[in-house]
Amino acid sequence: MSQSSPPLSADYYHQEMMSKYRAIIRSIKHATKSEKNEIRRAFDFGRQAHEGMRRKSGEPFFMHPLEVARIVVVEMGLEDTTSVIAAFLHDVVEDTDVELSDIRREFGVKAAEIIDGLTKISGQTNFEKMDSKQAENFRKILLTISNDIRVVLIKLADRLHNMRTLSSMRTESMLRNTSETLYIYAPLAHRLGLYEIKTELEDLAFKFSQPAIYQGIEEKLTASRDKAEEYIERFIKGIRKALRNLGLKYTVKSRFKTIYSIHNKMVRKNLPFEEIYDKYAVRIILETRPGMEKEDCWKVYSLISEIYRPNPKRVRDWITVAKDNGYESLHTTLMGPEGRWVEVQIRTTRMDQVAEKGIAAHWKYKENGELADENLTEWIAHIRDILQNPNLNALEAVREFRANLEPNDVFVFTPKGEMVRLPSRSTVLDLAYKIHTDVGNTAIGAKVNNQVVTLEEVLRPGDQVEILTSRKGYPRREWLRFVRTSRARDQIRNAMRKQQKEAIEQGRQLFYWRARQYGVDEHHPIMKELLAYFMKPTMEDFFFDLGMKRVESKRISEFIQMKKEGRELDKAHFEAWERKQRNRTARYEDLGVNPDLLVLGKEHNIDNHVLARCCNPLPGDDVLGFDEGDRVVIHRTGCEKAITLMSNFSSNIIRAKWAEGQADVEFLAGLKVVGIDKQGMLNDLIRIISLRMKINIRKVTIESQEGMFEGLFHLYVPNTRILDELIRRIESLPNVYTVGRYDGNQMESAGIAGVLDDEVMP
Repeated sequence: MSQSSPPLSADYYHQEMMSKYRAIIRSIKHATKSEKNEIRRAFDFGRQAHEGMRRKSGEPFFMHPLEVARIVVVEMGLEDTTSVIAAFLHDVVEDTDVELSDIRREFGVKAAEIIDGLTKISGQTNFEKMDSKQAENFRKILLTISNDIRVVLIKLADRLHNMRTLSSMRTESMLRNTSETLYIYAPLAHRLGLYEIKTELEDLAFKFSQPAIYQGIEEKLTASRDKAEEYIERFIKGIRKALRNLGLKYTVKSRFKTIYSIHNKMVRKNLPFEEIYDKYAVRIILETRPGMEKEDCWKVYSLISEIYRPNPKRVRDWITVAKDNGYESLHTTLMGPEGRWVEVQIRTTRMDQVAEKGIAAHWKYKENGELADENLTEWIAHIRDILQNPNLNALEAVREFRANLEPNDVFVFTPKGEMVRLPSRSTVLDLAYKIHTDVGNTAIGAKVNNQVVTLEEVLRPGDQVEILTSRKGYPRREWLRFVRTSRARDQIRNAMRKQQKEAIEQGRQLFYWRARQYGVDEHHPIMKELLAYFMKPTMEDFFFDLGMKRVESKRISEFIQMKKEGRELDKAHFEAWERKQRNRTARYEDLGVNPDLLVLGKEHNIDNHVLARCCNPLPGDDVLGFDEGDRVVIHRTGCEKAITLMSNFSSNIIRAKWAEGQADVEFLAGLKVVGIDKQGMLNDLIRIISLRMKINIRKVTIESQEGMFEGLFHLYVPNTRILDELIRRIESLPNVYTVGRYDGNQMESAGIAGVLDDEVMP
């Protein structure tokens, strides 16, 4: 860790502050005099509130919010007065005696709302250590995205400046910040189209988490820079001449790829630095006439493809269909002199602004007075639906949010040619529910590019899809296994709950229609015999099967008529039903205290019930039991399968809990560890698990990709307390990003793709 410089004079810092302030004001091109006065008031207010406070580096604390405001205005392009005021004051409520009511009174409701959101975010420090209470708070915080996305933009600026000054922090703070940055902030910047900020955050996190490797690559880049620049100049010389002959106004820029992306490619391709040839890229920025953007970009592509041979597998067209975060550009890779590949990006001035400024640029380029950010608006609405979803607990909602930071990169077409965007790996059924709930509920298959496929078919970019439906179609429980989107899952669950209620009510009406002519209702003394006759444990089960037409209603009349005539139910049949009921009750009593509350562990025989493999419940987890007829299966209450069971077979659910103490029994648990793939990492993990914690390992699977590893450990642990302690110890290891529990539902989907972003150099 570098040493902090001794504090400079107060006059020096005063001059620095005023210089930065004036630079910010100069960058706000369209502010009125009154707006500039408001900004100056906020500047003075924040400076006074933080008077006497210093950062770890020794400089006055207000240098930080001042720099955040500069990033917001200059680097992000947010020039509205409220954004600048909120940036100046984003720390005053958390770190000084200033109250939120003071901000509201002095600078208005909107500024106060943004600062309130920023204050809450600052209170969260480690996303992977959240308990459910923390996760619930974080879910509320993330909902500010849908109210005012400037909360997130200012927070990204805050994180960027903190990363730029991270060298003055303690080692543990460095590691915590780098972990958070790579896990949430860099992907969030990417999703919002802030490529410059995203790549700088990644580079800074890499610099402080792996300083030796970072420095090694940096030194090699510096040593090869002169030769590389000479090569690039030779490469673009012919392109410049051809562009001039075409009569287009243009700018040509070149730049090195980031150290983080170069390192990832070295690891992914298992190549040394010297064999990574596409370490730089050329950008051609065109000044085009209105309505000619796409045409001019493709003209340039055609032109340069005649000068250098293109790689047909490396053409990326994001001008015909932009990325969800608004990114537009045409990428190609050309074979330059000496047989070296060079990436070339072709875009217009407007596209370049969007790529540089991300979401903020959408507010500058308007059509008919409306903001041109439809994809972003759709994504924000989707995020709001996830975070407000009552069927997801807080932790699940936060994980779902993180998964949706990856830009949706699959677009398909309806038979009429309308384009629909979906998350990657979406299925036919996801598309059906995206179109309409009724289409999803009645879907039976699809034609994809005129080929009939099942609902499980994974869609690919450019597919043309016709959903096939049937009036007899209805949602099925197994659909939850393969749908990708939260919308589809929610609609399936809702439909199944509705289906169950409707079936029960329909069954009840059928029963009354048949029974009322005999003066019989569900409270009649013969109902016990009726349940025995149909071999159903409860009236609800009977009504449900009747409504689902699993029981013929005419058999009700036959049974009642039999009773009216004085004929008794076959004794053997009745005894079989009673025996089944007694066995069911006895089984509950053997396992727990009574049929209503199953107590697990301690002196109770652990073999008398089955722990679900889909969620691997441990002592300490909230659990429930599900009666499958011949056994009781124990699930964690948050298990997706348990939620489905509760929605559709509530009469089979048994309340359950673990006994206060546990017998000397160990349970199988899954642990997923993600981090930087460095030599000796596995040994460090084994040392903590086996030697320090004395935990037995059943199985270990390690996967490495793009400089990162994912380890899946199957362990035998006695309870959640021991597992939580193990997680805390592993989290303390350098280069470990995330540690968390995983279960059987995640086995097939486990992979590190969600932690890694596609390599895109804007």
